[in-house]
Amino acid sequence: MHVVAIGDVGVVDGMMHIGDEAMFEAAVEALRRRGVREVTAISAAPADSASRFGVGAIGRIGFTGTRSAMRQRLDAVRSAAGGARTLAGDDPAMAVIEAVAAADGVLIAGGGNLASNWPAHVFERAALGAIADRLGRPLVVSGQTIGPWLDAADRDLVSGLLRSARLVGTREHASLRLAHAIGVPPERLAANRDDASFLGVDDPETDGGACEPYVLASLSIHLGGRPRDETIGGLAAALDGLADRSGTRVRFHPHYGSLDPSVDAGDEVLHAAVRDAMRTPADLLQPGDPRAAARLAREAAMLVTSRYHPAVFAAPLGVPVAAVSADEYTDVKLRGATGWWGQRDVMSLGAVSAAAGGAALARVWDRRAQARAAALALHARARAESEEWFDRAFLAFTD
Repeated sequence: MHVVAIGDVGVVDGMMHIGDEAMFEAAVEALRRRGVREVTAISAAPADSASRFGVGAIGRIGFTGTRSAMRQRLDAVRSAAGGARTLAGDDPAMAVIEAVAAADGVLIAGGGNLASNWPAHVFERAALGAIADRLGRPLVVSGQTIGPWLDAADRDLVSGLLRSARLVGTREHASLRLAHAIGVPPERLAANRDDASFLGVDDPETDGGACEPYVLASLSIHLGGRPRDETIGGLAAALDGLADRSGTRVRFHPHYGSLDPSVDAGDEVLHAAVRDAMRTPADLLQPGDPRAAARLAREAAMLVTSRYHPAVFAAPLGVPVAAVSADEYTDVKLRGATGWWGQRDVMSLGAVSAAAGGAALARVWDRRAQARAAALALHARARAESEEWFDRAFLAFTD
């Protein structure tokens, strides 16, 4: 079997986004366990993705410019998939059409791209869904956050895309409700944990033994419009308070950063600023790869994160998570990631960076035994449900 899969993957300019790479890696592994022999990735950096995942890879269709321009391109791609000569032979969309024509199915791998925050991603996936539909190839959409912001035009695009799929998986119940509201038949819908929840969880130990306990902090560069200096100072004070309460060292791990150790970019810039404002010692780590990132999160004594995937990795092992939301989008995601595991400590960035932020983090630390007990009770069934989801996805391609 041959599946074409799109994810928000591809290391460009040396910048790694760990969560996006993790979801794609988990999906590819799940497909291979079920006998899919060939995967073609649609990537922002095809050579990188081909090497990283051991797959074939092609470039994105590509949507840029105004919404009107993107709409015209979408119409041209749809027509080309139906056999019309609306695109040049060397247009990147033609390679995608050819790949789908040669495949048995199409997978839209997990992510948070179906929102008006990123209209180019919405158009890219709507175009891929249209190609699959025109060519009669089954489409599966896995592990998505839907919205929560969808303007009228994007709502129509996302509705058409999801209604054309044989199976749609959402990673939060809020996204499930929105998918249902925009017309996806309930029998095609499922609410699942993020596709990367168990990535590498059975990998053998590689560090030769446990290290000293640590608090892991993963902070997004997105501050939701809050004053930068004030927010940095507040975060530093809150983490100092947590270090005092826990007796552990804080380690900052970027989920969006440079793979070049000599370059600080993305989350690394914010981490350095917060670390420099702290009075207690803290470490700045490099991004690494998704499996290493998952291991770091799972081995932490506690996690403080405004990034989504650190919570996805940590919560299934019962690591207590202080999830810090900067806006409605991150709030929906973080409540989904932690809620699956009985954790409810989602707090606003404004609250954590305020005077009482350290006390709020300390309360999460004090509930760590309950967090671990809840995860232990849920873990076996959750893993089985994850496997069942990918079983359903595979069957959707073979039906």
